[in-house]
Amino acid sequence: MVGGFLIGLGMILASFARNVIEMYITIGVVSGLGYCLSFLPTVTILSQYFDKRRSLVTAVASTGECFAVFAFAPAITALNDLIGWRFCLLTVGALQLNIVVCGALLRPIVIKKQEEPKGPFKSENQEATYMLENEQTLTSLDSIDSGVEVSTSPKNVASSTKAEVLIEPSEKKAIFEPAEPKKKVPPLLDFSVLRNPSFMCYALFGLFATLGFFAPSLYIIPLCLSLGIDKDLSAYMLSSMAIAEVFGRISAGWILNKKPINKIYIELIFVILLCLALVAFPFAYNFSALMICSIFFGYMLGTVTGTHIPLVAEEDIVGIEKMASGVGVYVFIQSIAGLAGPPLAGMLVDWTNNYGSAFYSCAVGMALGALCLALVRPCKKGLCRKKTTVARHESIKCQDSQEMPVDFLEMDMGLGKSCQSLNGSPSNLHQ
Repeated sequence: MVGGFLIGLGMILASFARNVIEMYITIGVVSGLGYCLSFLPTVTILSQYFDKRRSLVTAVASTGECFAVFAFAPAITALNDLIGWRFCLLTVGALQLNIVVCGALLRPIVIKKQEEPKGPFKSENQEATYMLENEQTLTSLDSIDSGVEVSTSPKNVASSTKAEVLIEPSEKKAIFEPAEPKKKVPPLLDFSVLRNPSFMCYALFGLFATLGFFAPSLYIIPLCLSLGIDKDLSAYMLSSMAIAEVFGRISAGWILNKKPINKIYIELIFVILLCLALVAFPFAYNFSALMICSIFFGYMLGTVTGTHIPLVAEEDIVGIEKMASGVGVYVFIQSIAGLAGPPLAGMLVDWTNNYGSAFYSCAVGMALGALCLALVRPCKKGLCRKKTTVARHESIKCQDSQEMPVDFLEMDMGLGKSCQSLNGSPSNLHQ
């Protein structure tokens, strides 16, 4: 809700701007911060609402972006020609205040880890455990085989010879009642995800793949104009990309919802096909070929952009419990490439005097992203194998620590010998 307010405030203030610097501050800083505060919580909360159909739901919800490009772009252009850019920004800012209403409809939830079934209670203090076991054994019913009643039975608690074996009730309570663990407050931003190798590989995938997200939409119209295609026809390229992206997002969500299926490898296939779509653009020399490339690129772009953020919640990366921190760190790393990608492509265009080089640079970044994405599962398996080995060593140590101490064995044997030295008659023991 705060993000929606900042977005609208930045646009409204930008309508009063007198130079480009003020536009940088109002739209770039104020509205830009508002976009972060509205987009990331929405994706995170929406992913927490669903478990079985998370990929499909987030993909369908993200199609609003595509419809906005298709519908609002020509509408805002016409509004700009009608009332001017200042009133146009004022109108857009007022419309974006509706995000506050949308935010009020969201309800954050708390994800708790499922509790494992607890086995029989085992005290950490093994010495006290064996003392209690010995006491219970010695205070059992009178032995039928030997006819001997141990002096620590309830009938003879007052016996002074075995008093040191007994444990006072207050001591038992202090030893065997486990202390209630203090509830740890989860950190606002958990940077422990940076120590997760699989997450770092996925973050590098987002860093390189983002190089190919923005440049095609920026340079497709200049590419069409350089080939002699009319400006009005060139505008249809963006519209076709937006419509194809809608179908790409929905189909990707539907595919990833199928079980059993490994979502990381399916995402890898989408990224490779998107890389091929980028390479195909420089080989198109007419309107029809460019339209086919635009539709194919838009479709594959939808499959990747609609699923790459929700996949952070998968167990192969960070899991749903750490999704909020994972998405925050992931988008921060990804934004570095979003800032550097379009200028880098522009520098290559100026250097080569060919718009095709911008698409090649995007394809190289996408290929590097595919390589990092392919390493996510191997890193996860290696990490799990390491944890399994450590857990196995710890279990062996626990089994060794659970062996009965020699002191208690000697104590039990001493008790047995002292009982045997006495007269076997229970009456003598009572005396």
